[in-house]
Order: sequence, then structure tokens, then C-alpha cells
Amino acid sequence: MCGRRRFPLARVGKRRYDCCMNILAPMPARLVIEIVFDFVCPWCYLGVKRLSFLLARRQELEVELSWRPFLLNPDMPRGGMARADYMIRKFGAEDRARRLYASIAELGAAEGIAFNFAAIRRTPNSVDAHRLVREAAREGLADRLVAGIFAAHFVEGRDIGSHAVLATLAGQLGMDEEAVERFLAAGEGAEVVHAENLHAHRLGINGVPCFLIDGEHAIAGAQEGEVLERLIDLALSTSRER
Repeated sequence: MCGRRRFPLARVGKRRYDCCMNILAPMPARLVIEIVFDFVCPWCYLGVKRLSFLLARRQELEVELSWRPFLLNPDMPRGGMARADYMIRKFGAEDRARRLYASIAELGAAEGIAFNFAAIRRTPNSVDAHRLVREAAREGLADRLVAGIFAAHFVEGRDIGSHAVLATLAGQLGMDEEAVERFLAAGEGAEVVHAENLHAHRLGINGVPCFLIDGEHAIAGAQEGEVLERLIDLALSTSRER
């Protein structure tokens, strides 16, 4: 459990799960779910995928997702580093990392994620990817961009620290690729990403993913959908009592 406090920062992503309108039906329940995550974290991809399946099933909910950056490798060089070097530095040996990744891949397959760790040649610096999510939120595209960046990294093995790769992913959603490249090159918003990462640590969040629901309830880890659903229902019950 991560801690029960709200991030006092602007909401940066929004997704609605609406069903057909029925004027006799009760108003849909509204929730804000803040997701503290990093793009280089496979558990984050798994946890977000499980949440997306849950929300697709619970269409009576109206949910706003707020994406909160967390930096697992805050000292990563701007250009990233070779994957083999990273695995040795982090795990001590590539064989140990491969065993762990094989276990994650098995869990991912059950959720429809075709993890392809062997395709990843570089571990990226994720700051620019987080910056771009904040920018995409201005156009209501944050949720789709997050899904696209995760897939690009973990399924396709693309270097998501590359401005060209990020601009292409944004362009596939309708964003102006040239404008995205200029935005990334300017470095705008990098200080906000680092500030949010520091804020998360100050709140006691030392691992991701972490889900903060309606500012009152939090849980860490790539939880099963049933666990997240119970927490969401608890948040709904609590909000009705306020």
C-alpha cells in the first residue's frame, strides 16, 4: 500500500467510459484514478492493462486517468544505455534478468501483452516520454499515447528515448510530428517530470505502478483486476458517504 494522499498537481489525462444514455438510470459514478508509473517498468504495463480491462467491463463508471511520472532510473544518461549493460548493472547477470522477464512475459500473455524483451536493444531515459504524455493530454490523447509508448517499447523493442520514435507515435494519433519534435528538443517540462518524481518519493512511493483512487485510496503493484475492482468499489462507497 502506497499511502492515502492526493498529488496536488494538475490532472493530465482523461478517459471516459460511457454507456448509452438512459434518463431513468442513475448518473454514472465519477472517479479520478492517478497512476504513478514509468515506461521502462513492465509491471506498470501489466498493471495498466489490467486496469483498462476492468474499466472496459465496468462501463457504468466515468473515470478520469491522471498519469504521474516516476523515474526508476533518474540517473540514466539522456541517450539511454545498452540493454545488456543495464541488465548487468541492475540484476548482476543477464541470466537472472532473463528468468525474471520470462515470468513477466507469461503473466503478460494472459492479459494479451506479447512482451518481447529480446527485441529491446537500449534501455531509454524515460523523461521525454513522460513530457510528451503531458503535452498529449492537452489534446485528450494521453491515454492512447501511454498505451502506444508501452507497446512500442515492450512489444516492438523500439527506443522510446528517441525523439523521432516518440514523434512518430504521437503522429499516429494525429499530433503534428514536427511540432512534437520541436517540443521534445526544447526540453520544456522536464523540470516538472523531475519534480513529480521527487514528490512521489516524498509521499513514500518507492515502487510502481501505484494507483491512487479518488484521492483517498491507494494500492501498489500490478494488481489483479479483482483487487483493483474492490478498491474502486470502496472508493465509490466512501464518496457517497461524504
